[in-house]
Amino acid sequence: MGIVAKRSAMTFFSDPTDHYSHRVRIVLAEKGVTVDVVEAERDAPPAELSELNPYNTLPTLVDRDLTIYETRVMMEYLDERFPHPPLLPVYPVTRAEIRQFIYRVETDWCPMVDIIVRNKGKEAVAKASRDLRESLVTIAPIFAEKVYFMSDEFTLVDCCLAPILWRIDQMGIEIPDTKQTAPLFDYMRRIFKRAAFIESLSELEKEMQPRCVL
Repeated sequence: MGIVAKRSAMTFFSDPTDHYSHRVRIVLAEKGVTVDVVEAERDAPPAELSELNPYNTLPTLVDRDLTIYETRVMMEYLDERFPHPPLLPVYPVTRAEIRQFIYRVETDWCPMVDIIVRNKGKEAVAKASRDLRESLVTIAPIFAEKVYFMSDEFTLVDCCLAPILWRIDQMGIEIPDTKQTAPLFDYMRRIFKRAAFIESLSELEKEMQPRCVL
C-alpha cells in the first residue's frame, strides 16, 4: 500500500477489505503521514494486537505510547496531530454539523453495510441491500448542493462515505443511472479521483472498483 514508507513510531493495524479501516487510511493518506500498515483479517488479528488493544479488534492505531481502537477517535486525533490539510472545519457550529453527519452515516448506513459484507443471513442481507439502495437513491440529490458532502471542503464525512460507496458493486447494490442519482455518481467520481483516495486503497480494495469510475 502506497502510504507505507518505513518503520515509524506510528503503526496502523488494518483489515485490507474493511470499510472502517479504509476510512482511517484515507485520513492518513490525506495527511501524508508516514505509517507502518500491518494488514490482517478481522477474524485473525496479529498476536501482538492483544497486548495493545483490550478488545483485540481491527482497526487499531498505535502512536508511540498511545493506542486507539475507535475509528472516529482515530480520525479526529490524526486531524489534530497533523493539522494540514484540516479535515474538520474551524468553527464550532460547522464542526458539530460534521460530527453529526458522521453519526448519521454510522447509525443509518454502517449497520446495513456490516450485515451485507459479513453475510449475516439471506433475509437480513436482502433487506439491508434494499434499504441501503433506497437510502442512497433518496439522498442522491443532496450531493449536488456542494463539492463534497454538505461542504465545499473535503472533510471526515467524506472519509466515512467514500469507503462505503467504493464497495457498492461488491455488495451487489445497483444504483439506477437517472437524473436523480446523477449528483451521487458525480460525487463518487470526484472522490475516487483524489490522489489520497487512490493512495489509501489496499490491493484487495483496488479489485472492488465500482463500474461508475471505469
